[in-house]
Order: sequence, then C-alpha cells, then structure tokens
Amino acid sequence: MGKQAKHAVKSVENAFEILDALKELNGAGVSTLSDHLELPKSTIHNYLSTLLQEEYVVKDGSTYHVGIRFLEYGAFARVQMDIYDIAKKEIDTLAETTGELANLMVEQHGRGSYLHRARGDRAVQVEAHVGTRVPLHGTGLGKAILAHLSEERVNEIIEMHGLTGFTPATITDKAELKSELEEIRETGVAFDDEERLSGLRCVAAPILSNNGRVLGSISVAGPSNRIRDQRFSEELPNQVLEAVNVIELNVTYS
Repeated sequence: MGKQAKHAVKSVENAFEILDALKELNGAGVSTLSDHLELPKSTIHNYLSTLLQEEYVVKDGSTYHVGIRFLEYGAFARVQMDIYDIAKKEIDTLAETTGELANLMVEQHGRGSYLHRARGDRAVQVEAHVGTRVPLHGTGLGKAILAHLSEERVNEIIEMHGLTGFTPATITDKAELKSELEEIRETGVAFDDEERLSGLRCVAAPILSNNGRVLGSISVAGPSNRIRDQRFSEELPNQVLEAVNVIELNVTYS
C-alpha cells in the first residue's frame, strides 16, 4: 500500500478507482463496476456520467472505456522529462543494432514506467507498452534503478509494493534482492533471467547523473533461446553500457 494522503478527497479516490477498474476490466458496465468496487449502482452511474461529460471515458452501448484523452496527459508528462529527449535516439539505435526490443524506464511512486520502447527487426511482442507500470524488483530495468536508490528508499518501496513472484525465477526474498542490488552496483549491469516473463531475458543498466543520482535505466530484451551464453553475459552488456555512456555524457553536457 502507498502512503495515505492526510486529507484525501474521497470523491477523487472513487473516480480514480473507477478508472483503474475500467482499465483492469478492459471496459465495463455500471452493474459490473458496482460489483467489482462494491459501490452502489447510482454512485457508479453518477461518476461515469461526469467522467463522460468531461471526456475522460467513452461509452459504447452500455459499456464504458477509458478515453483517449489520457493519452494527451501521458504524452505531455513524457516530454516534460529531459531524459526522454536525451535517451530516445540511443534507445532507437540500440534496437536497430541488436535487432531486439530496447527500453527506457523511469521510477515514479515506487514503480517502473516504460518511457520509450523501440523495436529491432527481430524484436518480440510483449504485453507491456509505453506507459505500462511494473514492480521494480521483477525486471532488469527496475533492479538497475533500485541498485542506485538509498537503502531507506528501497525498503520503502518493498514495504509499499511487496516482492510479488511473477515466474519461478522472480526474486521474492528481501535479503536475496539486496545482495543482487549490491552486485549490480559493482558491475553496472542488471540481468533479468526470465524473472518477469517466462522465456524472456533482459540486460539493463542505470543512467546516472554526474552526482550519482539515478535518472532511469535502459535495456535490451529478447527471447531466452536467442539471448544466451556470451551474448547474454558479454555482448549485450557491452552494447547497453556503451549506450548508457553516451546518454550520461549528453545528460552532463547538454
């Protein structure tokens, strides 16, 4: 659970719970939302009517969906982040040179958000897309970020979001995770060996400012039968670190 606001506005909380439910359910009607959220149908209807009026949801027959207006806010939030403009070109180049899926992630509210993704000519299709938020401990990108946060912040994130297991390979033990984070700090590289998705491997590295603050992370991901042996342990780590080096120089001197 995240921190609770001291003076939370219940109506705002309800509105976002409804929006989250619409996303989770891939659209729903009033009755389904009422059952899902355990709120009266009249309350659900009033919120949906207001959200529809303000163009934050759309209605198809009796089913409501999250509206595309949120894309405007997401795109605006992304371009406000300097790291997006600075890193985008290198992510695109990394995807082209490796042929795989290249990613840029940042941390907000204790979760990792994909800020940019680029597909090489052999890239696999995975369920995450730009804007998807994921737990940090289950990805190479996330572990690269966690490794450069303070111990206090790492503990806070674990307390907020837990250490859920996504595959048999996911690290769900706090001591084991912290041991791996220490290794990542030493080597500069984080690995995801089928820890979030079975059959997918990832090589990641953090982006650090000149004062050591972690700004985000980048990665290359692909099927485990193609990303293996020396390519997994040496070739891709070197390519990712080369891209990080360029990004960090541009962060410092742009």
